[in-house]
Order: sequence, then structure tokens, then C-alpha cells
Amino acid sequence: MLKNKKVIIFDMDGTLIDSIGIWNAIDEELIKTIGDRTIDKVDIAKQRDDKLKEYRQEQDPYLEYCGFLKEKYHATMSKEEIKKIRYDIANRHLKEKVDYKPNAEKVIKYLKEKGYILAIASTTNQPAIECYKTENQNIINKANLEDYFSVIYAKNDVKTIKPNPEVHDKIMEKLHVKPEECLIVEDALVGVEAANNANIEVAVIYDKYSDSNREKINQLSQYQFKDFDEMLKEIKKELEK
Repeated sequence: MLKNKKVIIFDMDGTLIDSIGIWNAIDEELIKTIGDRTIDKVDIAKQRDDKLKEYRQEQDPYLEYCGFLKEKYHATMSKEEIKKIRYDIANRHLKEKVDYKPNAEKVIKYLKEKGYILAIASTTNQPAIECYKTENQNIINKANLEDYFSVIYAKNDVKTIKPNPEVHDKIMEKLHVKPEECLIVEDALVGVEAANNANIEVAVIYDKYSDSNREKINQLSQYQFKDFDEMLKEIKKELEK
């Protein structure tokens, strides 16, 4: 898995941090706020991922996602106003509730100690990343992002989000490495597809919110782990033999 690798590129939401459930809670609160205080039985994560994929060519996919919510839930406010409400709800959740997945920080620290260059390629927006860097004490106290990651790219840093490989191409260009010198760590199908499109091997960390795409994720990824503890054991086995 790590043979000839120099750079390990981590996805953020659902991979490094246990945040997909948080984003679902954020969107559920948003839908109740802009609608009639009820919510249908839709799979919120899948609905969001599908729409962001559909709008990936737009200048602001998240604004268009808010436009979709406006139409679906018959909101009277504009999509710009809905996006602002979503931001306010998200900011509260991101500061207080988001945390690393169990043992994620151990993998980060071990790889850094072994000399690997670490990068983040995230589809979350820059304000969320800044919150994780400067305000979220759960993350700061375990493994401050700026102490361990040489490159951190958010949605705002690219023109086209995953599954387009632009963010990975940009990381490789900045760090002067080839696809075969990188490994991507992901959780969701859209990220695995981005890795494939960049011709980079991908290791998947299990996240229950991606279960609807599990078969395809496993088909398209080279390595699968149930959690970071299992991944760490495999890494140590490979590097310390």
C-alpha cells in the first residue's frame, strides 16, 4: 500500500473527521427552518451528494444545492438567504461537535513521524476548514491541522469539485509528485471516483453514510479498512517488517 509512496492525501468530511452525521443534522435543521418544520424520509446524505455531483460544474455548487432545497421544501426565501442560514447553523455545529474519527490522529502522527508528506483534499468550504484550524478544540488538541498537513485544499481552492480530479492534480503539482507516489484516503464514492480519475490508488475508511454505494466503492478502491485502528495496524505491519 505504501510502497514508493511519498504523499498521503486525506479527504476531510467522513474520512478524517466524523462529520457526515453532523452535516446531516445541519441540513435537517435547515430543512425544518426553511420549510414547514417537518422533513420527509429522504436519505439526506445521498440527496446532498447527488445534488452536489449534479451541480459540480456550477460556480457555487452549494448555492445551487440550497436552491434545490428552496424548491423542494417550498421555501419563501432566496437560495442566497438559505445558504446564509445553513452557514450559521453549520458554524455552531462545526465548532462544538465535530471530532476526529477514532484513532485518526494516531495515523496522522505516525505517518508524519515516518516522513510522509500529508495533504488534505476536501470538498468542504474554506470557512469550515478555518473553523477546524482555529476554533474546534477537539481537533486542535488532538492533532492541529497546520502542524501535520503541508497542503490543505478546500472547495474554494478549485474550480471543479470531486469526482473531478482537479484538487489532486493541484496537490501533485504543488508537491512535485506523480500519481504513483501518492495514496488517497477516502470514505465516499465521489472521492473514490476522484482518486480513480487522478490515477491514484485509494484506501477507503468505512463510513456508514456511504453504505448505499458500498459495492461500487469496494470495486473502485484498492484497499478497504473498517476503521483507522485497522489501517494503523496494516501501516505498521508494512513499515516495521
